[in-house]
Amino acid sequence: MMAAESLDPFLPERFFDHARHLLAPIGSGRDVAGERVINPEFHPPAGFRAREAAVLIPIVARERPTVILTRRTAFLRKHAGQIAFPGGSVDPGDRDAAAAALREAQEEIGLDPVLVEPIGYLDPYIAGTGFRILPVVARVAPDHQLALNPHEVESAFEVPLSFLMTPENHRLGSRELDGARHFFYEMPYDDHYIWGITAGIIRGLYERLFA
Repeated sequence: MMAAESLDPFLPERFFDHARHLLAPIGSGRDVAGERVINPEFHPPAGFRAREAAVLIPIVARERPTVILTRRTAFLRKHAGQIAFPGGSVDPGDRDAAAAALREAQEEIGLDPVLVEPIGYLDPYIAGTGFRILPVVARVAPDHQLALNPHEVESAFEVPLSFLMTPENHRLGSRELDGARHFFYEMPYDDHYIWGITAGIIRGLYERLFA
């Protein structure tokens, strides 16, 4: 049993050490344009100019790590009711993308930055909505408490990291939009439908750390 446990990639210390080695370090200058993107199949139209955004991938350092996800409120102008990571635009006052992600997580779900340790940057995701999203992988203390902003977040929940990092749980879905078929990942979990940008970022994390 001990030998099997020592090989478990989802033991907290093993996972976070592994992530530190494979992610771009905070403050490395990777929060600028030019590197590989998670979704290379996205072909921006002529004149496309992405705005900078950041999301926090909050991984709770439980005995079996989990990932905090949110369900956006139904009355938001964009992505209403969808499953998302906490995050938003990088503001001029933010030191870097990591600072923006921590600020947004505190504003949206009341996650105290003192209990969050940014581990590193994942490759960016270019969204058709006009944002270049830089995901910030972070370790969250298990004794954290959340206070949801009711104007932005309907609920928050945790999903086992091992579930999200299992490729058999990554289904490929598609929808017809403007006469073209668009493909995306979807990862249903219990009664939560994780898809689109959020699922694409999760898939990017899997490909970087485990593929």
